[in-house]
Amino acid sequence: MRPDGAGDSRDLLSDRLFTIAIYWLPTAVIIASAFFAVGNAWRAALWAVALTTMGIGCVVNALRCGRVHCYATGPFFLLMAAVAVLYGLGIAPLGPRGWNTIALVTLVGGVTLYYLPEVFFGRYRSRPE
Repeated sequence: MRPDGAGDSRDLLSDRLFTIAIYWLPTAVIIASAFFAVGNAWRAALWAVALTTMGIGCVVNALRCGRVHCYATGPFFLLMAAVAVLYGLGIAPLGPRGWNTIALVTLVGGVTLYYLPEVFFGRYRSRPE
């Protein structure tokens, strides 16, 4: 926590409804898309919207409260959204199991970038007064 305590009070992750809407709902959409026969373009659109929502949520939270992991996860989720679009349109050659690859990289990268930055740098970024 920052010395002035502003990190906790401005952290959007402390709002349960925000967390569900911006992170868990998009995650559920990505998981659900695996159980339905949708074309690559539709899957790319679903994943891109879901990952972009998560990425923007992280970027906003990083700017709002200085949450350390959000500085890493925001750009990462936005990058993965771009990868999903490129694969869905047939531009990125990830092979026949490309969606599995994208999902695995997103899962491992998201979890790693969520925990490790805060282990090394603390929960909130200190800003000079």
